[in-house]
Amino acid sequence: MRILLYSYNYYPEPIGIAPLMTELAEGLVKRGHQVRVLTAFPWYPNSEIDPEYRGKIYLEEERNGVKIQRSYVWARPQRSLKNRILFELSFVFLSFFQALKGEKPDLIFLTVPGLPVCVPAALLSKLYGVPIILNLQDILPDAAVHVGLLTNQKMIKVFSSLEKFAYKTASKISVIADGFTKNLLTKNVPSQKIIEIPNWVDVSFIKPLPKNHNYFRQENHLEGKFVVLYSGNIALTQPLETLIDAAVQLVNIPEIKVVIVGKKEALDRLEKYRQQQGASNVLLLPFQPREKLPEMLAAADVGMVMQKHNVISFN
Repeated sequence: MRILLYSYNYYPEPIGIAPLMTELAEGLVKRGHQVRVLTAFPWYPNSEIDPEYRGKIYLEEERNGVKIQRSYVWARPQRSLKNRILFELSFVFLSFFQALKGEKPDLIFLTVPGLPVCVPAALLSKLYGVPIILNLQDILPDAAVHVGLLTNQKMIKVFSSLEKFAYKTASKISVIADGFTKNLLTKNVPSQKIIEIPNWVDVSFIKPLPKNHNYFRQENHLEGKFVVLYSGNIALTQPLETLIDAAVQLVNIPEIKVVIVGKKEALDRLEKYRQQQGASNVLLLPFQPREKLPEMLAAADVGMVMQKHNVISFN
C-alpha cells in the first residue's frame, strides 16, 4: 500500500510521538509498503526549529526507505495563545501543499495531536478518494481543558468542533487505552469505528539488562542504591511535585534515591521545589541520548508513571 502518514512530530525529535511515528513508518516500509510522511521541521521539545532546518519553507528527505516531506512551522519557546494559533495554522496550510507533491496514497494515517490537521487531511481524503485512519495519542481538547492549558471559551468551542469533525471524517479511529474508548463512546462515536491498539516498544532495543557495570548508575553515583526512576514528559498532566513530596518522607533512608529525567526547562522548575522541600535524595537529570535509554531504564529498581487523576482518561 501507499500510506500517507500525517504527524507534527518525527525523527530526529527524541521524545514523545516522534519515535513512535518513526518506528511505525519504518516498520511499514520493512513490510513492503510505500510510506510518505508529512511532518514539520524538527521543533520538539524545545519549541524552536533545529538550527540546520532554519531559513526554509519546505524540505524533502529520505531515511530508511521513508520519504519525509517537511514544512515550516511557527515554533516559539514563549507559550501564548497567539503563538499556538500561528503554530497550528502554519502547519495546516503549508503541509497541505506539501502533501500534493507525491503519489496518490491508498490511505491517510493521521496522528493527533494536533487537531487542526484533520481539516487538510479531510480535504486530501476527498481529493484522493481514500480513507483516514485517525490515531489518537491524546484526547483533545479535553486534556488541555482539564489541566488549564486551554481556558478561552471561544477556542474551546473551536477545538470541540474540530474534534467532532475529526471523528466524523475518519473511517477508523485507533486509541491507545480503555479510557479513550470510554471517552469517545460518551461523545456518540460509533463503537465499530474504534479499535484499541496500545503503543508499542522495540523489545530488541528496550530489554532487561544487568545492573552490574551499568553506565547510568556509575555516572550518577547510584551504585548500591535502590533507584526510583521517572523519565519522560514533565508538563501540566504529570504531578512530579507529588513524587518529590514522597521522597521527602524517605529522606532518612540513604539507600533510596529518586531520579527524575526530563526536559531542562522543566527540571529548573522542579529544582526550586526540590530545594524548598529539602528533598536531598532526589536527583534531577536531563534527557539521555537515545542509544543510552536501555541502560538508564535498566538502572531502575522501580519505574514511575505519573498522571494527575483528572486527566487519566485523556492522555
